[in-house]
Amino acid sequence: MNIGKVGLLSALALVALAYLARWWWLERSRAAVPGRARRPRLADLAVGFVTNFFDTLGIGSFAPTTAYFKLRARMPDDEIPGTLNTGQAIPTVTQALIFIATVNVDLVTLVSMILAAVVGAWLGVAWVSRLSRRAIQLGMGGALLCAALLYLAKIAHWTPGIGDALGLHGAQLLFAVAVNVLLGALMMLGVGLYAPCLILLSLLGMSPLAAFPIMMGSCGLLMPIGGARFVRSGRYNLSAAVGLALGGIPGVLVAAFLVKSMPLLWLSWLVIIVVVYAALQMLKSAREETHRASPN
Repeated sequence: MNIGKVGLLSALALVALAYLARWWWLERSRAAVPGRARRPRLADLAVGFVTNFFDTLGIGSFAPTTAYFKLRARMPDDEIPGTLNTGQAIPTVTQALIFIATVNVDLVTLVSMILAAVVGAWLGVAWVSRLSRRAIQLGMGGALLCAALLYLAKIAHWTPGIGDALGLHGAQLLFAVAVNVLLGALMMLGVGLYAPCLILLSLLGMSPLAAFPIMMGSCGLLMPIGGARFVRSGRYNLSAAVGLALGGIPGVLVAAFLVKSMPLLWLSWLVIIVVVYAALQMLKSAREETHRASPN
């Protein structure tokens, strides 16, 4: 392993530790707040395990987790983006550490794409934390529909054939970096980065396997940074986030080291159906929010 990868892995580990310390410190100061649940439910742990298990295999975790939270009315809709980014951060860092260490990819492309996503997340989290509940409902409803279309494009093979490049150069790299800034910002709204990033890199001729450390490294660095700002704002569900984190880490490890791959076609179709239904429910909630806010 070259020194560049060692440096990147060390940076990811340090960011994760700093994030955990920051999370603990901020919530410790809120320990006396009445009615703030801290202990995760068993269902939160199960959702963390299942979504991160399939996330490691390439399904993605944001859309199915959002669908679960919405359909089960686990929390107010405006707390979902913060809960996703705080709770899924450490499992995603775990994925990033594993795939960056084991998969060959051009280091310049890898670092450039990761930094681009972090910049986007830093800009995006300040914007999302100020949005109204209705705006978040509309944004997440649209995001879920886009996610369903991306899942469909993937399983229907609408994307180009498998490339074999391990990196990008010149204008292609600049274009990919610009798009990843946008994807990093959208992550803060709850729009998963994996599917659009994988499609982007495939369109540019990269190997899908080489795309995995880029996707996971991007999310693994941006989510602790964005998640820390959500924790500071308090606009997230603490107990659900803790459940996602604690359940997610073993889900990643089982998928990466024991299962490694499995047929996912029928599961992908099920995810599309559930995500579309959740999107419609989110948009319906936004419409009801508009009616409540309108004068009679």
